[in-house]
Amino acid sequence: MRRVSKIAAASVATAALAFTATACGESSTDSSDGKSKGVGLAFDVGGRSDHSFNESAARGLDKAEKELKVGGKMMTARNNETEADREQRLTSLAEAGYNPVIGVGFNYGKSVAKVAKDFPKTSFGVVDSVVAGKNVNSMVFAEHEGSYLAGVAAALKSKSHKVGFIGGVNNALIQKFQAGFEQGVKATDPKAKVTSQYLYPNNDKGFNDPAAAKEKAKGMLDQGNDVIYTAAGLSGAGSIEAVAAKKGAWAIGVDSDQYRQTALAKYKNSILTSVVKNVDVAVYELIKSVKDDKPLTGTTAYSLDKDGVSLSTSGGFIDDIKPKIDAVKKKIADGDVKVSDTP
Repeated sequence: MRRVSKIAAASVATAALAFTATACGESSTDSSDGKSKGVGLAFDVGGRSDHSFNESAARGLDKAEKELKVGGKMMTARNNETEADREQRLTSLAEAGYNPVIGVGFNYGKSVAKVAKDFPKTSFGVVDSVVAGKNVNSMVFAEHEGSYLAGVAAALKSKSHKVGFIGGVNNALIQKFQAGFEQGVKATDPKAKVTSQYLYPNNDKGFNDPAAAKEKAKGMLDQGNDVIYTAAGLSGAGSIEAVAAKKGAWAIGVDSDQYRQTALAKYKNSILTSVVKNVDVAVYELIKSVKDDKPLTGTTAYSLDKDGVSLSTSGGFIDDIKPKIDAVKKKIADGDVKVSDTP
């Protein structure tokens, strides 16, 4: 039996407690005004406390609560869910009067498409998936472009010329992170070797298994990789913990600025940077548009040139190479560097 890290155990225990205590992972900050109950936010696996993707979306609702006085309800997916489970979660939020209803993660694509048709007067949002619908806002990001910059940073900071990428689930979305990272590394250091591996071929547990990520990172470190970039939601906490135990190694976080995550504070001095995906901005903008009675619809793309993705500078660990990163960022924004979204 594998030894489960303290942070992994704590994170999983917290998620489990939230799930059992709130009936299907529900939590509520309802500030209903009698007309609308506010925002319905349906998280992917890992929930708000994943210190990464879902946490970023939650910050968008936090901002709306503070600035727009809009409350809401948050619900969390479980491992190995079916389409019916996701449809029921979205339906329950729409039936209860929440507006907008937002599915956080590509897994909600099909369910949002179906449920949105049943509630034409409710605005729906979905992150990381493009869904057709008159009342649907699809929020997509240039993960590959942000990951390219992470690859540049990894190549410039690596002393072994060996770096690693860990993906939670081997699907098209996470392959975008891999593709950009590998391209950025190779463009910066042609002699560098990139090892890319996945926790699961096709199981969402890959975003909710810190212990598996920790073991995978240990294996990469043992092979001489001294910078590891992990795109795996809550699982990334395990990878960061493993890297922090190795002197001279760096972790690269994802989605949120993981240096600033309280639960990861013990390991922050090993977090070189994070590819920040501004899901909070997208969520807030949709909420505000509904509040203003001008709901966003269609596809909204959050690219590098619009600061939809970026590299964090917390800790100051990339300050010395920031001019080089900024130069590459400008080339991408200007179209001089084309970043592939497939490995």
